[in-house]
Amino acid sequence: MLFRDRREAGEQLSAALRVYRDRRPHVLAIPRGGVLVGYEVAVALRAPLDVVVPRKLRAPGNPELAIGAVAHDGSVYLDEALVAALRVTDDYLQAEIAEQSVEVKRRMLLYRGDRPPPSLSGMVAVVVDDGIATGSTMIAALRAVRAMRPAWLVVAIPVAPADGVHRLHAEADDVVCLYRPPVFYAVGQFYENFAQTTDEEVVALLRRREAELEGGTGD
Repeated sequence: MLFRDRREAGEQLSAALRVYRDRRPHVLAIPRGGVLVGYEVAVALRAPLDVVVPRKLRAPGNPELAIGAVAHDGSVYLDEALVAALRVTDDYLQAEIAEQSVEVKRRMLLYRGDRPPPSLSGMVAVVVDDGIATGSTMIAALRAVRAMRPAWLVVAIPVAPADGVHRLHAEADDVVCLYRPPVFYAVGQFYENFAQTTDEEVVALLRRREAELEGGTGD
């Protein structure tokens, strides 16, 4: 195991991101588990915490296999090689995108309410998750954040396979990944405690960070 839990992963990741502490960073975490990691990063960087919400697009007959992802702004990433290899039809893709987009909107409303999106123009945006496997959801998230025109886009993850990290370099200005294990089956194998994060935990951490900044205890 590399990490006791997501909190410890966030603490370790924060140390690797210290260079951004004085560059007005804004942390955007991918729910659900990424928010626990992102909270620790936001505290260490004295930054606001928000969410970016992508959902994976499931392969026909194999819902665990990602063939792409869709983000809250409608950004779609497709693994074209995999889509072709599986002979995924356009009708299936459009239906899957529509279904996952509904869930994305539900989560955005749950986590953010009716608050306007953060203003990232000219800022450093740090997109955080608890790890990646294929990288599909992260790529969709990065494209959604890139559309908000930050001056610098950073992806920060505790652990990922080497090929997944390689994909991210084309999408971000900086890729910070603590560990790239040679044998990688799933993100959870590198955590002692990888319990599922609840929506309630996500909302609580977002509110907690907002209250810390408003109260002057988060700087």
